[in-house]
Amino acid sequence: MIKEYTSLGLMSGTSGDGVDASIITTNGIDKFEVLKDQYFEYDKDLYLKIHELKAQIQNLDDLHKFKKECDDLEKKITLFHAKVINDLSKKKTFQIVGFHGQTILHNSAKKITKQLGDEKLLYQLIKKNLVFNFRHKDILNGGEGAPLTPIFHQVLANQLKIDLPSLILNIGGITNFTLINNFTDPLSLISKDIGPGNCLIDTWIRNNTKLKFDHDGDLASKGITNKFVLEQAQEMFSYLNEKKNFSLDTNDFDMSFVRGLSLEDGASTLTDLTAKILITTLSNILSSSSYDKCNIFICGGGRKNKYLISKIKKDISKKVSINLIDDLGVNGDFIESQAFAFLAVRTILNLPISFPNTTGCKKPTIGGELIIDLD
Repeated sequence: MIKEYTSLGLMSGTSGDGVDASIITTNGIDKFEVLKDQYFEYDKDLYLKIHELKAQIQNLDDLHKFKKECDDLEKKITLFHAKVINDLSKKKTFQIVGFHGQTILHNSAKKITKQLGDEKLLYQLIKKNLVFNFRHKDILNGGEGAPLTPIFHQVLANQLKIDLPSLILNIGGITNFTLINNFTDPLSLISKDIGPGNCLIDTWIRNNTKLKFDHDGDLASKGITNKFVLEQAQEMFSYLNEKKNFSLDTNDFDMSFVRGLSLEDGASTLTDLTAKILITTLSNILSSSSYDKCNIFICGGGRKNKYLISKIKKDISKKVSINLIDDLGVNGDFIESQAFAFLAVRTILNLPISFPNTTGCKKPTIGGELIIDLD
């Protein structure tokens, strides 16, 4: 009988607004069960410091320049995660913690990925088996370090028995997809980052209001898209359709092209741009695969932007069926945190978490580092 583990996955995404936490039981191979999902919001000060520092760090030199600020913020983020873990340990028992940390810089071309989170301090505070630094080994093996969730998406699709081919579209700060052709062979998975998700819209809202995001796309729906600006921006980002494997960071996008627009018009223009980038890339992927039909299931925070989703549904190919993953009885907020709980177990079992067609790595790669003492 294959051993099962109870694992806690912690994910703080590019939105930088808090931590998604999921406790699952899994064998790390082909099945899992969710025991608990919970969101823990950062306080206003921590939220602002994450985004202020991230905006200042564009390269390796900046990491050195702002080392003190990074160290201070890292300690606060680590203490926050420790509190989350200890709070959850009072409600559920788990053996393993998958700790992603808060990405402050990601540049796969220069082999740099930096997640804030002090694993040694965290281990001292929680005294539990800890898996961390999930992206580094993939990058060393020629990969992009992202996306890492495809192997979990495949297991999820298998458990849900969804019709294939299907594509899981994760709209977070950055958008990525996993194209699933069968339920068992991870080498058949196709995945990559394909463009912005919430990041352009969220940054615009954050810079021009006291809000964190455009709720339901309400502000964008009241604006008028500047067609000239939109066309210029589409040309600026046309390179996204040309690369086979690449990963993105929220700082990869220059937003100066919307300077001077009103709040609503800027939100409308950025929402249109995001939708068009995603539609173009998805259409190219599906047409090159020659599928007669394909099911798309959307997860991540961007699925809550009703205005954005309506634009994607309106202009995507009629051969595609688009639904929220929630329609399958799955909470689309916690797919990534569940995935990192799953990936933590795979790391302990010495099983690969990334593959040539998901991150561009040279061969299937075991990710994550361990502070561990399993019986």
